[in-house]
Amino acid sequence: MLEVEHLTVSYASAKGDVVAVRDVSFTLYPNEIMGLIGESGSGKSTMAYAILRMLKGNARVSQGTIRVLGKDIYQLSAEELRKFRWSHFSMVFQSAMNALNPVMTVGAQMIDTLLSHRPHLTRATAHERALELCELVRIDPRHLKSYPHELSGGMRQRIVIAIAIALEPSLVIMDEPTTALDVVVQRSIMDQIREIQKRVHFSILFISHDFSLVSELATRIAIMYAGQIVEFTDALSLENRVGFHHPYTEGLWKSIPKLLDREIVIEGIPGGPPDLLRLPTGCSFHPRCRYKSKLCTEKTPELKTYDTYEIACHHVLDKEEQHD
Repeated sequence: MLEVEHLTVSYASAKGDVVAVRDVSFTLYPNEIMGLIGESGSGKSTMAYAILRMLKGNARVSQGTIRVLGKDIYQLSAEELRKFRWSHFSMVFQSAMNALNPVMTVGAQMIDTLLSHRPHLTRATAHERALELCELVRIDPRHLKSYPHELSGGMRQRIVIAIAIALEPSLVIMDEPTTALDVVVQRSIMDQIREIQKRVHFSILFISHDFSLVSELATRIAIMYAGQIVEFTDALSLENRVGFHHPYTEGLWKSIPKLLDREIVIEGIPGGPPDLLRLPTGCSFHPRCRYKSKLCTEKTPELKTYDTYEIACHHVLDKEEQHD
């Protein structure tokens, strides 16, 4: 469904190129939900905008290929891209209020999306489809006449999801779709995403910094740090905190409170994400890592397969021996 190969994205700055995504490769399969986790500034959203070919200003793809349904996105003409994007792959943006047009009713925005990509449709047919989408995301159809500011945060987010799936795309990228929503609304949105995905059958790349949300929704998870994917793992091992993982993954684990497990001590990861203009030599995570050695400061680890995981760490086997 989605093939990303050796993707590198840079931002031009007065001090030089800032590499926000570095040599990232992964594949997303039909009907799969894949999670992408990382701290703010790790390159998650930059990668999402690169996949949609929506990078702006000083950002550019300096290396790599991106294929959706076998098509190289960066080889399409502007008109081909306009027709292909949203019909076959779409995005749920992080801020619904910014994604919606404040001077158009949400119904008009749904109908506009449908008619822009399906010009053969009549306005009446497009309106019928808008009513179906409201039912799908559990929005009262009367709110089609509402403006974005008249809706709650959770309702706006549902409208954005409805617009993203309006043309029945095969792939939907969700960039932190529950940010700034309270936990009850978050739960409702997550339940709806699961329900819609099972009914409509599309692949999801779910981007978040929230470990618990992603582990509940996704089957496979990529952990991103300083522009690189440092681990591919499965959600079950993260949810149950089992197996051998990257030290960064362990740090994210330990920073999450577990209300029903009093034995877990909450710990933060020391330090902060590195300056992308002046990355540490070797492993980017070594200044914050409890397992670091001289090798970590000299050589960048590559993703290697351990059981069902792929991890970029020099000392995964050392940790496994300690565990045994």
